[in-house]
Amino acid sequence: MEQTLGTTPRDRSLVRSVRGMQTSDGAGVKLTRVIGTPALRGVDPFLMLDEFRSDEPQDYLAGFPDHPHRGFETITYMVAGRFRHRDNKGHQGLLEAGGAQWMTAGRGIVHSEMPEQEEGLVWGFQLWLNLPATDKMRAPEYRDLQPWDIPVAKLAGGVEARVLAGRVGETVGPIGDRATTPYYVDVSIPAGERVTLELPEALAGFVYPFEGGVSVGDRPLARGELGVLGEGQRVTLKAHGGPARALVVAGRPLREPVVQYGPFVMNTPEQLEEAVRDYRAGRF
Repeated sequence: MEQTLGTTPRDRSLVRSVRGMQTSDGAGVKLTRVIGTPALRGVDPFLMLDEFRSDEPQDYLAGFPDHPHRGFETITYMVAGRFRHRDNKGHQGLLEAGGAQWMTAGRGIVHSEMPEQEEGLVWGFQLWLNLPATDKMRAPEYRDLQPWDIPVAKLAGGVEARVLAGRVGETVGPIGDRATTPYYVDVSIPAGERVTLELPEALAGFVYPFEGGVSVGDRPLARGELGVLGEGQRVTLKAHGGPARALVVAGRPLREPVVQYGPFVMNTPEQLEEAVRDYRAGRF
């Protein structure tokens, strides 16, 4: 929906908030699943959001050995620590603090993500972004984003926004050309300051504070509490009770059927059965 000339952009409010659940994945890596739980199955087009954070080596050393994906994209963003990505298409890359990887599984990929440290803090996020039906069988892609590849928008009041995808003012993220028009920003807000981010009306999204808390309108969100955004053209965040850092993520809803079995996300049960057969037959 286009904004009518001369009208004031409408601020988005929170329509609900949830906390994640403790679980493990890979070979036993402990994490918090925030999207993809009974409390919040998804925020179309997003299927899952995990936060992994620990300075106990036994929580992460086993890593994520070889495993398959089909039908969606994964975005892994690191705050601290180092992981090594390898896949069966010949890609590999070091994922370290401030960096990210954007992997399009498409018709099928097998990859691993293993820690490259034996002690210290590991902290990051993995987000699953659905692919439209027309793109689910596209060729797999992989892109490393080193810390210097992610531009930083410096805003009023000392606010800084690291832009992986989308636009903040004149700063444009390196990931584009996606049917879901993803918006992925890590925003740091000094104590007592606020920031307003333009967020196109057509996108659905959420806010996830991971250091300190923020307020969205008159609704506070504590650290680790995800807020689903309502309609509007912008979102205003204020640091709540001290400095804060939050993910602001949005994308164009696909409004398509989702049929999922573990790491395979398709549109019909028949496509899902085909994905399992193809993987077992070594066709990934």
